[in-house]
Amino acid sequence: MRLKRAQSIADLRRMARRRLPRAVFDFFDGGAEDEVTLRRNAMAFEAIELLPRIMVDVSKRSLNVPILGTQAKLPLIIAPTGLAALGWPQADIALARAAGKLGIPFVVSSSSSVRLEDIARAAPDTRLWFQVYVYRDRELVRSLIRRARDANFEAIVLTADVPLLGQRERDGRNGFSVPIRMTPRMLWDAVRCPGWTVGILTHGVPRMQNFVDAKSGLESVGSLAALMTANMDASVTWDDVSALRTEWPGKLALKGVLSPADAAQAVRSGFDAIVVSNHGGRQLDHAPATISVLPEIVAAVGGKIEIFLDGGVRRGSDIAKSLCLGAQAAMIGGATLFGVAAAGQPGAERALELLRAELDRCLALIGCPSAAALNSAFLRPASVVNRAAVDGENLAGDEGGIVARKE
Repeated sequence: MRLKRAQSIADLRRMARRRLPRAVFDFFDGGAEDEVTLRRNAMAFEAIELLPRIMVDVSKRSLNVPILGTQAKLPLIIAPTGLAALGWPQADIALARAAGKLGIPFVVSSSSSVRLEDIARAAPDTRLWFQVYVYRDRELVRSLIRRARDANFEAIVLTADVPLLGQRERDGRNGFSVPIRMTPRMLWDAVRCPGWTVGILTHGVPRMQNFVDAKSGLESVGSLAALMTANMDASVTWDDVSALRTEWPGKLALKGVLSPADAAQAVRSGFDAIVVSNHGGRQLDHAPATISVLPEIVAAVGGKIEIFLDGGVRRGSDIAKSLCLGAQAAMIGGATLFGVAAAGQPGAERALELLRAELDRCLALIGCPSAAALNSAFLRPASVVNRAAVDGENLAGDEGGIVARKE
């Protein structure tokens, strides 16, 4: 019943904020440095106006779109969100099942707290994709890809915008680390957040289970996180992609594209799709908003591969705007992460249901009966941008509901 009171993603964000310790919430919610890109993602959507057509029969509407050759019930993909179980026990399974119930793909993070094979068994009807980085230890990458292939994952999503981790200052101010250190503030938050604390005490501090190796002797999230971070390879080039393609015969997507030149190179390198993404504002601050570069990237790709838009999507109208500008689907991370952190699988489902209802209502009100038929004729640049949006007021606060935490 409490979930029914959530009327927007911003409401779910507030519910998650009340339930989680501040350090955990900020880990999910925060961006890099001054969080300019985090705010910019939302501001750019606000600066685009919808131009409705009237006297159109919209009594029957379809939200179905093809995603990587298979019909999805919504033009949505759940993005990889690492260490989601810090918000809710076995959150990765909850997210996978929610995606399956709504008929959309779910990208399993390589940093998931449930083994990829266990997620596949727990959500057999969900279209599962697996996210990887090109680590220095190439055998580690190959082993992850082999496991995803053996577990019948549909696609691999290569995240390419992390040669090293961005500076996320909220985490530093909060003294956040994994494993969580019990500072006085964390002890107070543990008392203040009994539901979260019971979950941690019952299920234990989550670990990056895909990296747990019986031979390594690594037991904690902290040591595994250090291993993964140390493995980030700043020397990766396009030449390394051919080896990845050899290992993976299925669909292959590249995440982290902001440049039209990189988009064109992704086509030449044999990717089936790209994800226009700035990592939810968590890597390079002052990077452009993803929706603002989408038209240039669509032009560079020329329809040769699929394009997904990631970053700042928090309303059904944002999904509609993404499709109008040429994306095949939108990718969301924070929206469902706040939902699952607020109430587990029902919370993730509520997030998806809210976005589905908003998109359906948007189609009716702009006079477009099908999501697949959206195009730029339904848009115009905003003549006036709200002053508060320009100043960045509220966008990172309770009323803004920014959805971040992307990988």
